[in-house]
Amino acid sequence: MPTEPAKLLYVVNIPRFFLSHRLPLALAAVAEGFDVHVAASDVDPAAAARITAAGLPFHPLPLSQHGLNPLRELRSIIALQRLYASLKPDLLHHVSIKPVIYGGIAAKLSRRRAVVQAMSGLGYLHVSQERRAKLLERLSRPAFRLALSGAGARMIFQNPDDRQVFVDRGLIAASKTVVIRGSGVDEREFAPQLEDTTSMPVALFAGRLLWQKGIGDFVEVARRLQGRARFRVVGYEERTSPSNVPAAQLQAWHDAEIIEWIGQSDNMAQDYSECNIVCLPSTYGEGVPKTLIEAAACGRACVTTDTPGCREIVRHEVNGLLVPANDLDALTAAVSRLIDNPELRQRYGAKGREIALQGFTARQVAGETIALYRSLLDASR
Repeated sequence: MPTEPAKLLYVVNIPRFFLSHRLPLALAAVAEGFDVHVAASDVDPAAAARITAAGLPFHPLPLSQHGLNPLRELRSIIALQRLYASLKPDLLHHVSIKPVIYGGIAAKLSRRRAVVQAMSGLGYLHVSQERRAKLLERLSRPAFRLALSGAGARMIFQNPDDRQVFVDRGLIAASKTVVIRGSGVDEREFAPQLEDTTSMPVALFAGRLLWQKGIGDFVEVARRLQGRARFRVVGYEERTSPSNVPAAQLQAWHDAEIIEWIGQSDNMAQDYSECNIVCLPSTYGEGVPKTLIEAAACGRACVTTDTPGCREIVRHEVNGLLVPANDLDALTAAVSRLIDNPELRQRYGAKGREIALQGFTARQVAGETIALYRSLLDASR
């Protein structure tokens, strides 16, 4: 008799993140014969509907992305445990801090053995120097150790620096980790287009509107280099984040003619084709920023910080320029240099395309991840 397909359940904070960062992987798993389900917060019905329209059953959860109300957090764990007990997935894939901790605990309660834990970056909790974040990080360590324990658990990191942080803190053994770089890019959709070198250059910031992503530094560079380039911002708010930059602030900068505020985009490939430089001065604690992978695939020179994750895809003086975090003078000088040198931009862009194709395509990421799935399923049988 034919065997039932392995049931794979993704658990993420919010449906929108799944659509932007995990949908191609999930569809690749479907093509490989997995029965794929998705569980996420119940706050975004439109995004949830898009997941369902893609053919993936969606399971809403009472899961807040940034909240810390103890009763609500306990409710999230109980809801996950009940879902696992009823759905009986053969394999779980948790993405980001809350799903990793709460899902890992719920997996133990419901005796799910094959568990993939994934950090898409260390984020606010592990990187911020604020006293609150440092306290929460220390308090979270026992929960991480519990959630990451078990013979059938493996953890994916997007860069080796993040993995080393977890290993050094005693949260997980190195033997139970794997590095898979980023969430991948469709190199056919994000393909090089010739730069417009006849008009004033355009520097682009793309991503979530968070102070830690460097939007404030980008705007200050725009002030300093006003008249030499156009500075464009594409992105969306994350209102529940303590680092959120309100859209009203972006509109004020736009009205003052410091930047061009575009808002959220549904065609990022087009946005990259219309710019000359991509700038992401992030201090966020990135995994490998999707913006920089897409920009490299599109053949655009990048300026970013010399920080974990960012330096995985941007190599200094190879496909872009790396600058120290929070160094406005260095950031301004790097952007200025690329504004003045179209030949250098084009050389960096061509090399960036090569780097993206060598290790950052969606097909490569899916292949490595699905191989991990199969190894865990084989071990759990």
